[in-house]
Amino acid sequence: MSPTLQDIVSSLQRSGTFVNSLIAALTICGQQLFSSFTFSCPCQVGKNFYYGSAFLVIPALILLIAGYALRSQVWSISSEYCCSCAPRHRRVTPLERRLACLRFLGITGRALVAPLTWLAVTLLTGTYYECAASEFVSVDQYPMFSNVTDSKREEILAGFPCYKEAPSDVDPVREEVALLHRYQSQMLGWILITLTTIIVLVSSCLARCCSPLTSLQHHYWTNHLRNERELFEQAAEEHSRILIRQRIKKLFGFFPGSTDVKHIRIPSCQDWRDISAPNLLCVGDTSQGPYSFLGDKVVEENEEDRSEGIELKS
Repeated sequence: MSPTLQDIVSSLQRSGTFVNSLIAALTICGQQLFSSFTFSCPCQVGKNFYYGSAFLVIPALILLIAGYALRSQVWSISSEYCCSCAPRHRRVTPLERRLACLRFLGITGRALVAPLTWLAVTLLTGTYYECAASEFVSVDQYPMFSNVTDSKREEILAGFPCYKEAPSDVDPVREEVALLHRYQSQMLGWILITLTTIIVLVSSCLARCCSPLTSLQHHYWTNHLRNERELFEQAAEEHSRILIRQRIKKLFGFFPGSTDVKHIRIPSCQDWRDISAPNLLCVGDTSQGPYSFLGDKVVEENEEDRSEGIELKS
């Protein structure tokens, strides 16, 4: 990939608008596929409302929960400011709390993209709404329903979304009811889109007005958080690899990829018990916690160059 194209891709990945648009596009495609292969209105009295409402609301809730759960910033904020395992001696300043609130609002806005897109698309399509609202439409103004019993009327209305066989005089009513449901559903969809747009605009303005940072400071702070996480992840991966290689070499006498395999040792039963016991990071009052499942006892014993090692001579 050329440097220019790589810079363009990198800038798009950092752009919140591009990421939100990508999430919305994927949600629309997923909704269309989901509706085509899974949705089938039961067209039974008492079931249409629950079935249609479930397909309309439950996927949106799942997308909202996933939007929060898949973002590492949520867990970092909860561990730094809310979790009881955070350092007690660290005092959180009011500025840090306000910045954390701004971060959480940004995360919430990103997490709401997928569920709001799902609701808007499903309402504009009207299929789920038509199924859920089919039993509650009023048909008293149609003379052909005047001599029909209530139970029979509910059965006929429940069958409207499935286009079941019905008397010929009911077909025009079914078409009018379908148009009414599409009209109501699409109006709700456009109202949702309008309200979401207004809320996003107002919340963005309020966030900028209430922010303790200027525009340039906010831009710098955002870049600082992103670069801090990227560099920390790179350093942590490299650090853990170096540390694990050293401990594995002390345990087995070599590490993967090493050409020096003259000194190979067989771990004892106690070694296996030590490396099988999980150790948490920095738990307790110790100044330095064990950073590996390979216990400290194994390291100390290996440093003493015990005589159980096997020497291979070429």
